[in-house]
Amino acid sequence: MSESENQPALAAFEIKKGATPVMTLSERDVEKYLDPRELLDALEDGFQGLELGEIQSPPRSRLSVPGKGFSLTMPAWRSGMQLAVKIVNVFDGNLQIGLPNHLALITLFDPNTGATSCIMDGTYVTAIRTAAAAVLSVRLLSRADSRIATVIGAGVQGRQHLRLLPLVRNFERINISSLRFEEARKLAAQSEIARPIANLEEAVRESDVVCMTTHSPEPVIESAWVKAGTHVTSVGFHPPHGELPKDLAKNHRLFVETLDAFQPAPVGCSELVDLDSSRGTTLGAVILDQKLGRSSDHEITVYKAMGVAMEDMVAANLAFQRAKKDGVGNFMTL
Repeated sequence: MSESENQPALAAFEIKKGATPVMTLSERDVEKYLDPRELLDALEDGFQGLELGEIQSPPRSRLSVPGKGFSLTMPAWRSGMQLAVKIVNVFDGNLQIGLPNHLALITLFDPNTGATSCIMDGTYVTAIRTAAAAVLSVRLLSRADSRIATVIGAGVQGRQHLRLLPLVRNFERINISSLRFEEARKLAAQSEIARPIANLEEAVRESDVVCMTTHSPEPVIESAWVKAGTHVTSVGFHPPHGELPKDLAKNHRLFVETLDAFQPAPVGCSELVDLDSSRGTTLGAVILDQKLGRSSDHEITVYKAMGVAMEDMVAANLAFQRAKKDGVGNFMTL
């Protein structure tokens, strides 16, 4: 083929994008097209891909609005998937005006051309993928005979944890704790095996799995309450401290999404910033070699989440592909 045959028919200045149809998915659409069980399996495959270097998921960047909140940008891509970029805005004052304090938007791009293929609400994605990654750690690291779990926090994450935990273990009871008992009661009413509890210490002491899902700036439990053999998860993010007792992370087996968790916030987790990253084991490493996971029924294992863009990419691609397969979704022209 000659050099002239490789040249475009038009000069670059003559080429315009033109009207382009782009799929749009609302929060309700995304919730409809995301199957929780499929998401758990897809995240397991995603963490394996991260460990093998098959996924680009760079550290997130941050913009701060003094006195209001902050905005994070999170891109990720894996061959065979749409490129994904999520922008998530965390504005705590929103709760006072009837808005979620986490609002997000995800844009997908065709990896062959870079053209926009889908714009979807990312608020539900952020909620369910965060809980799903933590619950995946329960599947990978908790004892198989775990029967009692305690979820601390009755917010969005508390609700998603309550929904997903029964998918990975045969729990007989899930305790729900909240600063406001009435909120714990309302959340517990959504599950036949859930119970609202007022005494958090007693609940933690009897639990095989403890899930912290709060926005607390300080630890919400004491390490001494956690019995041998328990798996503990924490998804809260509140720099410069947070909900997870630092001695719990320091003195027991620690598992993370990636070793970036040991970086200062907003890239990493405040509770881990003083720890050496060599103390952490990634979920991907455990998936590739189960010997790197729980070593005994008496061991306490701890998972600390920071949230990585791979999780958003996986969830958004699942919703997008299901919508395409079913021939649904709205379209806008850009």
